[in-house]
Amino acid sequence: MPGAEIAIIGGSGFYQLLSDAVEEQVGTPYGPPSGPVTTGRIGGREVAFLPRHGPGHTLPPHRIPYRANMWALRALGVSRVLSPCAVGSLRADVHPGDLVVCDQFVDRTWGRPDTFFDGPDVRHVSVADPYCPELRAAAAAGLARGAGPAAAGRTVHDRGTVVVIQGPRFSTRAESAWFRSAGWDVVNMTQYPEAPLARELGMCFCGIALVTDYDTGAEGIDGGEEIEAVTMEAVFQVLGSMVDTVRDALRAVIDLIPPERSCRCRSSTHPDFPG
Repeated sequence: MPGAEIAIIGGSGFYQLLSDAVEEQVGTPYGPPSGPVTTGRIGGREVAFLPRHGPGHTLPPHRIPYRANMWALRALGVSRVLSPCAVGSLRADVHPGDLVVCDQFVDRTWGRPDTFFDGPDVRHVSVADPYCPELRAAAAAGLARGAGPAAAGRTVHDRGTVVVIQGPRFSTRAESAWFRSAGWDVVNMTQYPEAPLARELGMCFCGIALVTDYDTGAEGIDGGEEIEAVTMEAVFQVLGSMVDTVRDALRAVIDLIPPERSCRCRSSTHPDFPG
């Protein structure tokens, strides 16, 4: 099995990052991952790519095989994971087109298999700081540096809390108001359980949020007119306009990832992947 140091979990637009790409079928104790894992090189680094929702976006958020996905990446030797994801903004100063490097999540999902330690080997893993500080620093600097003129008007927020909902439906207005009142920044459907599963396998994890909408909408943001509630069509339209910029920026992020890890993410290594 070829080795890969870094993984990107994302949509099909990010596949074009890889040169000399090789498609791999990786088996896991948790069934097949969302799709074939593709490995290739970006600069001098070996990188794996996995389509989160499967080829053709056929898997809804609550049916993604998260454990199989993370296990497959770790089996390939991955130690760092970059996780671009679409999010809705819960704040007037976080706009569609912005990028948020998450530092916290709040889990509002249910029923998703979300641990590798479900018995008889039971362990309690700390995720007080679920996102790797080394990867977050590289991501914030790389996104700002690598976006270039094509990203004019985009802002990179170097921290933010993402509340993860079950999906595939979007929030009600009452739910969105609750999330805003709690002080959370963006809303998403897939960051949980990706982040804690990575921690259980001793992998560094970084969530890069691509802001596509204002969730249930807003009235008078920046003095403007009322903004409509999010639709799937609107999300894909904005996301499509961001893919090229973020894809190019990820090259700069990967260049800035230090070759050796000094963070504590690896301290919770799974016994099947020692060291």
